[in-house]
Amino acid sequence: MINEQIKDREVRVVGADGEQLGIMSSREALKLAQEAELDLVKIAPTAKPPVCKIIDYGKYRYEQIRKEKEAKKKQRIVEVKEIRLSPNIEENDLNTKVNAARKFIAKGNKVKITLRFRGREMAHMHKSKHILDDFAEQLADIAAVEKAPKVEGRSISMVLTEKK
Repeated sequence: MINEQIKDREVRVVGADGEQLGIMSSREALKLAQEAELDLVKIAPTAKPPVCKIIDYGKYRYEQIRKEKEAKKKQRIVEVKEIRLSPNIEENDLNTKVNAARKFIAKGNKVKITLRFRGREMAHMHKSKHILDDFAEQLADIAAVEKAPKVEGRSISMVLTEKK
């Protein structure tokens, strides 16, 4: 809220250079702001009494938008990449999948390795767990197991992340 939009009876006013001007009526505060050719902006509406500051509103909004953009720039979204395996995977195919996972982890993404079972393979789920263990072991130099292998329906999955 700015200027005439502020309807509170009393407000705590902070000057343009940051000094406390005390508690006064919103009319007096607005008059002070107009004398300084600035705006009266409500900064903390939930405080008792609400806190208003005498500032240039256009410049204030510009600064806020710039801070938000800067925060977005520094923020990094971690994606979860999925690699699917089957219980009868050959050594070379497994190495290819390990190399793909290595690239994903190097980029800073998490990797979910899923070992999918079909038909009769379901009867021998416990025998295939070693494939996931081998996978994690081959990536042990750059990755750590975030979520241990766990049976979820027709598959066993685990999550690997970059080592800190």
